Order: sequence, then C-alpha cells, then structure tokens
Amino acid sequence: MEILERLRVFPLSWLSLAFLSGVLLAAQVTLSAWQWLGAAGLCLLAALLKQLFFSRLAFLKVSPSSLLLVFVSLTSFFLGAARYQAGQPAIDPFHIAWYNDRAYEVLVTGTLVEPPDYRDTYTNLRLRAEAIDTGSGDLPVDGLVLARVWPNETYQYGERVRLRGQLLTPPENEDFSYRDYLAGQGIHAYMTKAEVTRLPSAIKWYGTAGNPIRHWLYALKERALDNIYILFSDPEASLLAGILLGVDTGLPKDLQQAFKDTGTAHIIAISGFNIAIIAGSFFALFSRVFGQVRGSLFAILGIAFYTFLVGADAAVVRAAIMGSLSLMARLFGRRNDGLNALLASAALMTLANPHTPWDVGFQLSFFATLGLILYAEPFQAWAERFITRYLERGKAQKVAALLSEYVLLTLAAQLTTLPIMAWHFKRISLVSLIANPFILPVQPAVMILGGIVVLLSLMWLPLGQMAALAAWPFIAYTIRLVELFDRLPHGVIVLGNFSFWLAALFYLALLTWTLAGSRLREFLSNRELNLPPLSSVTVASALAALVILTWRAALTAPDGRLHLTLLDVGSADAILIQTPGGRYILVNGGPSASLLSDGLGRRLPPLGRRLDWLVVASTQENQVSGLPRVMQRIPPKNVLWAGNVEASYAARTLNAWLTEQSIPLTRAKTGMELDLGQGAVLRVLNVNSRGAVLLLEWGAFRALLPIGINFEALEELDYGKAIGKTSLLLLGDSGYAPISPPEWIASLNPQVILLSVAAGDKDGLPHQALLESIEDYPLLRTDRNGWIEVTTDGEQMWVRVEEQAQGPAPTAPKEQETLLGQGVHKAYRPQLPGK
Repeated sequence: MEILERLRVFPLSWLSLAFLSGVLLAAQVTLSAWQWLGAAGLCLLAALLKQLFFSRLAFLKVSPSSLLLVFVSLTSFFLGAARYQAGQPAIDPFHIAWYNDRAYEVLVTGTLVEPPDYRDTYTNLRLRAEAIDTGSGDLPVDGLVLARVWPNETYQYGERVRLRGQLLTPPENEDFSYRDYLAGQGIHAYMTKAEVTRLPSAIKWYGTAGNPIRHWLYALKERALDNIYILFSDPEASLLAGILLGVDTGLPKDLQQAFKDTGTAHIIAISGFNIAIIAGSFFALFSRVFGQVRGSLFAILGIAFYTFLVGADAAVVRAAIMGSLSLMARLFGRRNDGLNALLASAALMTLANPHTPWDVGFQLSFFATLGLILYAEPFQAWAERFITRYLERGKAQKVAALLSEYVLLTLAAQLTTLPIMAWHFKRISLVSLIANPFILPVQPAVMILGGIVVLLSLMWLPLGQMAALAAWPFIAYTIRLVELFDRLPHGVIVLGNFSFWLAALFYLALLTWTLAGSRLREFLSNRELNLPPLSSVTVASALAALVILTWRAALTAPDGRLHLTLLDVGSADAILIQTPGGRYILVNGGPSASLLSDGLGRRLPPLGRRLDWLVVASTQENQVSGLPRVMQRIPPKNVLWAGNVEASYAARTLNAWLTEQSIPLTRAKTGMELDLGQGAVLRVLNVNSRGAVLLLEWGAFRALLPIGINFEALEELDYGKAIGKTSLLLLGDSGYAPISPPEWIASLNPQVILLSVAAGDKDGLPHQALLESIEDYPLLRTDRNGWIEVTTDGEQMWVRVEEQAQGPAPTAPKEQETLLGQGVHKAYRPQLPGK
C-alpha cells in the first residue's frame, strides 16, 4: 500500500507515531518516568547491539534496517511514555494545588503570565504563584492559578498581584472536563471569585515584571486589537479580531454558535487554513524582494512571529510547524511529504506539552489536515473522471479543480473530523457543504485586506480608516452568509451522547478502507503554498459584499423618522434611539459587552460610528456592566448621568473613564429636556439615587422608559397619573411586579408594552402576577422576540421584531400575534395626550 510504503521510506513517521502512542499509553498505565526511561534504555541498547544478534536471527528473514527501525521505534515509544509521566506535577506543600478545596480563603501572591482574558461578566487572570498565605504567613509555592475577577478592570502581563479567595480543583462533568482542559495548560488550581490587590514589581519593564519581548508582543497585539474596534463596527470587528489575532471572545454566543452549526468555525479559530494564507502571502512577498532562498527564511520567521502574536495555541502551532517544514523543504530543494510533516509536528508539540493530544482544537486541526492529505486529491481525481464523461478533458480539469477548491477539500476535512465533532460537541453540521463554498472564497481577502488595514492603522490611524472601506464588505459578507445558512431548517443533527468507542470504530473502518482500497496517487504535501486564483466565485462574492456595504449604508442613513430599538442584552435595558435627523442616543447598556457591541455595530453607520449621547438612566451593576468596554470602542460625544456613581463597580469604572477622556458629562435633573431635533425631545421626569424615569416624545408618540424607577418615583409621578396615556411602555426591572403595579399600567394605558428580560431569568422574572395584569395589552419580549424596533413619524407607529414568538404565549393577545405575523406591516396610530 502506498501509505505504508511512504511510512517505510520516512522512518520519522514511525518514530513520531511511536512517541505519540507512548504518550497515550502512559495516560492509562501508571508507571514512574524512571521505569519508562529504563525500558527505553534497554531498547536503545538492543538497537546498538543489533549487529551482534542479527546474524543469529537471520532465519527470521528480517532486514537489518527493519530491525533497527523496530528497536528505535520502541525506544521512541517508551520515551513518549516517560515524557508524559515527567509532565505530571508533584502535588506537595510546595505546589499551589496542594491547597485546593480547603474550607477557608487564602492569599496567593504571584505574577500574571499572560494578558487578561476579558469576558462580559468577568475577567480571567493566569497567575504564576510565588507564595501563599493561609493565615500563618507567606509560604513559597509554585504552579499556575486561573482566577475569575470583576470585569472592566485592566491588567497587564507581568503585573504582580495578590489574590484573595478560595482555591478549588477545576470542575468536571460527563459532558466536559474543565479540569483536564486546564491541566493541558499546566493549571491545577482555580478561583471562581477573587479579590485583587496590585503589588509593586521587582523588575521594571513598562512598570511590570516579565519577559521584555513578550511585553512588546502583547502590547503590539493589544494596540492592533484596539485599532480593529476603532476601524470596524461589531460584529465585523470581533470577527476580524478572531480571524487575525485569535481573539474571538467579542463575538456574541449566538453568532459563535451559528459558525459552529454551519461548519465554518474553522475560519475564526486560527489553524491550517489561516496559516496557509499567511505563509503564501509571506513567501510571495519576501521571495520577490529577497529571492526564493532568503524569502523562505523570512517567511518562516514571519510565521513564527505571527504564531506567538496570536497566542500559540495547539492548532496554530501545528499549522505553523507544518507550514515551516513545507517552506524548509522548498529551501533545500526537497519534496515535502504531508503525512510525515503532520506526524512530526504532532510529536514535537507533544514533546513540548504532553497534554497536547487531549486538546480539542489540536484534534480537530490534526484530523482535518489528515483528511486533506489522504483524500483531497483522490476526491479531485474521481470528480475529474466523472466530469470527463460530460465535458472535454481540459474543461473537466478546470471544473474539477474549482469543485475541489471549494467543496471537496471541505468534504475531505469533514470526513476525518466527523467523529471528533460528534464525540465532543454531540452534533454534526449538514449545511457546511453548502456554506463553505460560498464563504471560503472571500477569506483570503478578509485576512490579507484586514491585515493590511491593521498594519496601516499601526503606522497612521487615518491610513487604516481609509483602507477599511475595502476590507469591511468581505467581513460583513462572511457574517451575513453564516447567519443566512444558519437559518436553514435541519442544518444540524443533534446526536446526544456519542460514545468514544463509536468514534474509534469509525476511524478504524475509515483507515481500513483507505489502506485496503485503491492507491492514493498523490498527497497534498506537494501542493504549492500559493493563494487560490481569482475565480468567478470570488468575483461574485466580492460583488455581493459590495452590495451588502451599499445596503448597510443606505439602511443606516436617516429617513426622517424616529427609531427606538430595544436591544436583546438579557435582563437589563439597552435602548438605541435614532433621531429623525440621524443622531444616535444610547440609553444604558446591559450586562454583556459582546451583546451590546454586536447590537450597536449592526445599527450604527459602518463608516461613521458615533454616539451623540450616552444616557445613564440606572447605575445598577447589571444595567451598566457592558458599557465601559464598549464605550472605549464607540466613545460618546456627551453623557447625561442619573443615579449614584457608587452604586456599582461598573458605574465607578465608567465614570472614571469618562473623566479621564474629558467627555462632557451632565448630571440629570428632574424636568431637564434633551432636544433631539425636529421637535423630538427626551424628557427627564424623575431623578433619584437609583437613576431616572425618561419620556421620549415626538408629535403624538410618547414612549415611557422607567429604567431607574423606584417606589419613591412611583409616588412622585402619582402612579402614572402625572404622565397620562402613552404609546409605548417599557416595563421596569425586567418585569418585577411591585415596581409596575396595576394602577401604574392603567394610568399609562399603553398601546404596546415592551419587556427586556433574559430567557430563563435566574430571578424568575417576569413575575406571573404582572403578566396577568397586562394580558389585555400587546406585549413584546426580548426573550421571545429578540431585538424590538419601534419606528414612528409622530403620527403612526410601526413595530418590527427579530423573530416571531414560537407557540402560543399567554401574554401575547391576538392583536400582538397578528402584529408579529405581519412584521412591519402592522401600524399603530398613537393616541394624542389627554384623549
């Protein structure tokens, strides 16, 4: 068989396979590292003495080279087992994990070994522990700790900090072992809630300790990330951050799931596809400037630099090693064998970190590459033979090449990753074969143009802003297509529990068929690292992207109407108002920075994102937690503030940042009015320590936004009698019944009621008593309808929602169901005040 012949020709493949097998065996068989090393020494000794024994074993008819390969492979096997065992930490009083699961809090002092991982509701810090204080003074310890701390505080790599909290063993369950995941990164201790105290650093470099080169790399990455969010709106900015820099935490969970369900998540997670584009671009650039030999060297250095810049996770490192080996083969005029390079790179990575084989990203990357090596060209050859029946050979080759580039390569990769997806994620995507041919052709443009934009912005920001116009359509095209294919019915099969042994049986059957079937003609390894040629599909995709850009600009242009959009951010309020003249006012922000940034990015103009006003109508933590990070990306020109600054950590952080940036801030007072132009006005009806009650008016349209309402405000407003009838009412506190009593609803008598609440709210909101009291009113809810947009010309009102509620809802009367069924076609004529 050709595969076996290639393995025989390349002994490195056997040695790599043996090393990996030893690592896997050592995870199941408990022996000390010295015992495994002893076995390796015996095999090595046998290899050295093979000449003495071979003549006596000649009757076995085994060649000397084959016998030597067996002994050396066994040596590699036992060395792999020894490496795994040596990588297991010794949990003793000098290791931080020794103090896990104690019934008391400890003080852990150490240094941040990576930049912080900012999330919506928390920030992850990775700390190299130096000392621990359990109540009797500092004790020296070693080991890594992962700690969750409050969001919206900024940290730097190399900072010395002290954490207060309870050390825990990372959890695990039937579906996912967080313990094994963190152990693969050398982390065995975990703090779910930690208080942080900053400490002075002994070694100074940008005010912190640490490696100066890593400092520079992280600072460059942070600046590039900041520029991406300045140049692009969300979700395009977060997608480009994931594709270029490996930072995908800004994407909302729904969009991340859409990429997974459509089988296109591989374009976000930097791996072989991204590195191939980078390698091809670097080689094409450097070879023209320095020649092919030096160009290959500079391209390898460029790949290494990019790998460290984006974080060097397992999938990136695997792709970088293979890309570098391919360029080195070109440099020395040797043919690069893909299977040999794949196994060698896996062995090198496992040598550096024996937990690598259990990394899901590595598994997907490894088996996807294996599928390309084994099946891509046979699939293309089969397609060419089939098409030749109907077209002449020249045309058949072109069609087969095009089909292979955008369909068969995906099929080959999916064939070998299918069991991994089923085992780890309990689902498989059927729509991926349709989605990838439409999405993959524009990805080189996304990476190359996006990279150029970021590089230009690092030199001079206005240059990047000018170039961003060329890159944005391709990024937007990617997102819109993913969302479109995600809506296709039956695109994903949910499998439930999928046994490991079923996955193993699949691979056994697949490899048996591969080895016993027809010989594979050629391997992917001799493919040139060139960018895909410009095809009709690419041209069509580019034109579609330009259409998206044109329509996006047209849809965000002012239309002379007043728009109020209730964003879906969970159990809190985030309201974007677009005035008739095209000004934008954001009222509060909710708890999630990613959801808020995504909602604003889809609605603000793509080339001129701006907020004319930020209105802080409540300073509770869940109401403003998403604002500090998002406002750094979309700074407001002015701020109207109501509520106690000290009411929450997020409010203090936001206020401090606004002061630092010298953004004009006005303290709200009862009776104050904000002129929105053309007669539209935002009135402050009440101000209290909790926030404010706002009334948006334009002509006959009246929308009441009681975001910061409390019981004193209810009394001061005479339970709504002082306000009168309204067109639109937002329920306060996500449907908390005491703050919206029946007399309040009756006095306001709204035509439509809005409710911002998360699905399955942990506090049981909205209260059933409140829902029963408003059952005669049309009710729209973000947990069932997604975002809700209300448009008015001052005389009529149109309501548009993201999606129609599924199934009968007791809180949705017939009038509302008709509204949702007709989308934007249902119009409400607001009642005039006092009528």
